[in-house]
Amino acid sequence: MELLKTLTRKKKYLIWPIVLVAVGIVLKVTPRVKVVTVEKHDLTAQVYGNGTVEAKVVVGVSSKITGRIAELYADQGDQVKRGQLLARLENDDVFHQQRQSEAGLSRSAASLSVEQANLQKAKANLALAEKNAQRFKTLAEKNLVAKLEAEQYDTACQVAREEVARCRAAIDAVRMEQQAGRAGLGFAKSKVADTLIYAPQDGVIITRDLEKGATVTSGMSIFTLADPRTVWVKANVDESQLKGVSIGKKAMITLRSTAGEQFPGQVARLGHQSDRVTEELEVDVTFTQPLKNFRLGEQSDVYIVTEMKKDAPALPSAAIVTKDKKRGVWVVANGKLTFKQVTIGIEDRRNVTEIVAGLDGGERVAVAPPPEMAKFKDGMKVRTAQ
Repeated sequence: MELLKTLTRKKKYLIWPIVLVAVGIVLKVTPRVKVVTVEKHDLTAQVYGNGTVEAKVVVGVSSKITGRIAELYADQGDQVKRGQLLARLENDDVFHQQRQSEAGLSRSAASLSVEQANLQKAKANLALAEKNAQRFKTLAEKNLVAKLEAEQYDTACQVAREEVARCRAAIDAVRMEQQAGRAGLGFAKSKVADTLIYAPQDGVIITRDLEKGATVTSGMSIFTLADPRTVWVKANVDESQLKGVSIGKKAMITLRSTAGEQFPGQVARLGHQSDRVTEELEVDVTFTQPLKNFRLGEQSDVYIVTEMKKDAPALPSAAIVTKDKKRGVWVVANGKLTFKQVTIGIEDRRNVTEIVAGLDGGERVAVAPPPEMAKFKDGMKVRTAQ
């Protein structure tokens, strides 16, 4: 009898550990979730795009002629103004050609003066010859002088007329020579001017492609110049996210070199042909304020604002799940889960999603790590943690 009482007492002590273990197993099997409710938030819908910093206006500064670079007056990164001297080519040969053309033009001017003087002399001789020819013609008609002598003065008059014509032709020839000389001088001056390379516009020197002593040919780039006012981001946006994206929409730009800093901008241009492989469309976004320091080709992220709402009902984005191709949430009631389909609106980048319909605002919605939420089922028991 005593033995039976002793066994009974020991059995009571053995039951408690078993009960505790059983409770622990139940608690371990029952998922623990956090509960949230619908709250009012100011929401912003944004479309993401990834791209690079580019310049709409990039100009290659080149030479019109072939020559050797004598001097360079600008370097990579320099801010330059329109008309600023950037480089000079060796110009001894073309400068001598210019001097030769100037000398030829001076010689033509001297020749013109000589021919004009000869013309005046020929005109005077013609006047005298005409008077003598008329006088001797009258005397010959009266038989006061021989006809032969009168004919000689008439011939002298004809010679004088031809001399005047020759002088006028010579003057015309000299003037034509002057025109050719002026054209030659203009050509020589243009060649000299072509040895001086000026900035075609305001901008920043992106690259200096040649150095002093290098030989440049016509059209070969010496500098690459970009206009900082036309710097923008060429972003690629997924076709499925293009709704609401239009010219003029505000955007925020982040650069890889300035992580955490955002630059305001706006959509300036939309492409009209998507990439058939990536299914993305190019969207060009300008900076509201031109960048002072920029690097073409730098990776950047663009967030285009397509819609904004104030005091919109919303839940943490982690609470929204997809079940049987339906968007919804897991509502906790009496310690059990129930799936409720919802209609969502703006998905804010701050991990908040608008609830348009499906909830009245008083429901307690479960939030847990995604792997655990993937196992949720209707009627499943859960433990809540505030």
